[in-house]
Amino acid sequence: MKEVEVFTDGACRGNPGRGGCACVLLYRDQRKELSVGFQKTTNNRMELRAVIMALEALKEPCRVSIYSDSKYVVNAVNKHWLSSWSRNFWRKADKKPVLNVDLWKLLDEMLKKHSCKFTWVKGHASNVNNNRCDELATAIADGGNLSTDSGFVESSNDSQQELF
Repeated sequence: MKEVEVFTDGACRGNPGRGGCACVLLYRDQRKELSVGFQKTTNNRMELRAVIMALEALKEPCRVSIYSDSKYVVNAVNKHWLSSWSRNFWRKADKKPVLNVDLWKLLDEMLKKHSCKFTWVKGHASNVNNNRCDELATAIADGGNLSTDSGFVESSNDSQQELF
């Protein structure tokens, strides 16, 4: 399997608000930068979309090292919450529905295709590629020509303190 490094970030102007997500993919001497913006979304949806966008960009199954400053995403995978949610029909341990379930389902499917290792990195720190993702995500969130986040539901306020 090819080995790819992926850096991701999401940004939101308000929560909910205008949002953007971005990723940097590195394979040997190749570099690809992707970003997309949405009219109304949340920060957690943008963090998830960034990872999904990166994995969708891969044309074949790969071994992927994913670096994200989102503990929401990294912990859900590394602490096996995602697999537990899937087994429990997308319900958390407290029986409440999982927020952003449309994106978690997509990510769950992608993780079956690729061999992924998730690593948390501190945001706005010394990681050049994470900082680049932040620049791309915020620039597109601040720009025009934003898409509609069809999975965003106003009542799914993921600024709640109890996410898991």
